[in-house]
Amino acid sequence: MTTNPPEDAAAARNRAVFSAAADHFDDEALAFFARISADAVDRLALTPGQRVLDVACGTGHAAIPAARAVGPAGTVTGADLAEPLLALARAKAAAEGLSQADFVAGDFRTLPYPDGAFDAVICVFGIFFVPDMEAATAELWRMVAPGGRLALTTWGPDLFAPLSETFWTAVRTELPPDTPAGSPASRLETPEALHALFTAAEVDGAVDAVAVPGTHPLRDADDWWTIVIGSGMRGAVEQIGPEAAARVRAACAARVEADGITQIPTNVVHAVATRPA
Repeated sequence: MTTNPPEDAAAARNRAVFSAAADHFDDEALAFFARISADAVDRLALTPGQRVLDVACGTGHAAIPAARAVGPAGTVTGADLAEPLLALARAKAAAEGLSQADFVAGDFRTLPYPDGAFDAVICVFGIFFVPDMEAATAELWRMVAPGGRLALTTWGPDLFAPLSETFWTAVRTELPPDTPAGSPASRLETPEALHALFTAAEVDGAVDAVAVPGTHPLRDADDWWTIVIGSGMRGAVEQIGPEAAARVRAACAARVEADGITQIPTNVVHAVATRPA
């Protein structure tokens, strides 16, 4: 069992970014979060009575369908750093009467649960935000019970292209030279990368990793900016300040108009590791 150390810089940054993003996290422009998370849950084939942990749970995009699947005899614990996201998740669960779902504030690298506490552990779009992905994956695997599964979902290649390229290029022009700026999602974009991560984390179960192509409709440039400020890109917006952010937004809007962009890629990789019984 682990203990909770003081919050480090990575956790503090992620908590601040996603606390700010909570005001748009569930907007229609970001509906891909719920769709992809539900797919991740479906791939686990959860059954009534099972115990599930959803880390980096956000507003419950995976935890809520998981709670429906395990029913009142099961339990779902959602953990996230950002309390504003957790408040939204709790409200959703309460609206559906899902008393089996509980949401707690915490860093998934240091949650105080014993070995083998859960039949399934889920992390959708969260693992690439931590500096040491191997250690974090090993910690999640520690909490998987014999016969249980660990599911990681990451973004695939060309995420939000070409608008992501326009966004990050414009952001870099607003930052001091040599300041790092870019999406951490690029750390894990292929099934091979997920297999390698599981191997490095000494995950000793069978691993199934599959790339799933996807697109998401974009009604206009405002939709794109809603995606920016309702996601991890919000951190870059907060970093550069409102005047610079307005210039970045204008550059993105010009790209939408010039290219007639009506959809963007939302390719993902779903990986599931099963612990031997």
